[in-house]
Amino acid sequence: MNFILIAVLVLGAIGLIAALVLYVCSKKFYVYEDPRIAQVTEQLPGANCGGCGFAGCGGLADALVKGADAGSLEGLMCPVGGQEVMGKVADLLGMAIANGEPKVAVVRCNGTCALRPKIAEYSGLRTCAAMNSCGAGETACGFGCLGCGDCVAACQFDAIHMNPETGLPEVDEEKCVACGACVKACPRNIIELRKKGPKGRRVFVSCVNKDKGPVAMKACKAACIGCGKCEKECKFEAIKIENNVCYIDHEKCRICRKCVAVCPTKAIHDVNFPTPAPQPKPKEEAPKAAPAPAPKAEEKPANVEPEVKKEEQA
Repeated sequence: MNFILIAVLVLGAIGLIAALVLYVCSKKFYVYEDPRIAQVTEQLPGANCGGCGFAGCGGLADALVKGADAGSLEGLMCPVGGQEVMGKVADLLGMAIANGEPKVAVVRCNGTCALRPKIAEYSGLRTCAAMNSCGAGETACGFGCLGCGDCVAACQFDAIHMNPETGLPEVDEEKCVACGACVKACPRNIIELRKKGPKGRRVFVSCVNKDKGPVAMKACKAACIGCGKCEKECKFEAIKIENNVCYIDHEKCRICRKCVAVCPTKAIHDVNFPTPAPQPKPKEEAPKAAPAPAPKAEEKPANVEPEVKKEEQA
């Protein structure tokens, strides 16, 4: 009986001492956390996608609070929550936030199965990262989409899918939140976040091939050949050619679409523009009737007068 009592007392004493030690450590090493961080975190969607540039929503909330203390929230944005969530956060922190234009993921490759035929057969781990590390892939283009769907696997919002007919990923604009996960997953950097544009309309170059024109065209019939026609046509200095491929700056582009019309390989795409109505054919005019010929004056026979004269002489 004494042994049991002693054991209980010893264990109680150890627990009491441990509790005192933990209490002292918690006070000694206490790290103050601004209560606004928790409040901001509650306003964020909790996707923890990393599209904001931080590891999760908690990291963004901490950065937003620090930005508010510094007097500016510039450069801080939750792509999933968008402008609505950022407005609530700004009101909570007593800050004003500029209206940012929504963005969407854009696949800058138009090398469909028909335009970019296969020249090899890949046998191995079926991921874009693995195929890219092995070389050019199954086609002659060393810059285009590999078609394994790493971007699809990376998307948490079911906003991107592979088209089995073209072999290319397609983005659902209604579901895309511009988190950038697909951009990071693509080993060839063919996916880019661009402004949605007014009414979802935008113009971009659907090619990243940096080979020279003849080589690029041999690999893909829809490749940009860097001819410079689009750059000369643009009046807003929105198009630049670098490393044999052109790029349209969506900050400068006025979506006039003049570059689309002059591109010889149709590498420049315009999205969500209304289809022009077919022009009515001009009516064919009925052939005009030829004017009736004027009536000819009756010609008198040349021998009439001589005959009259002969009668007079008789």
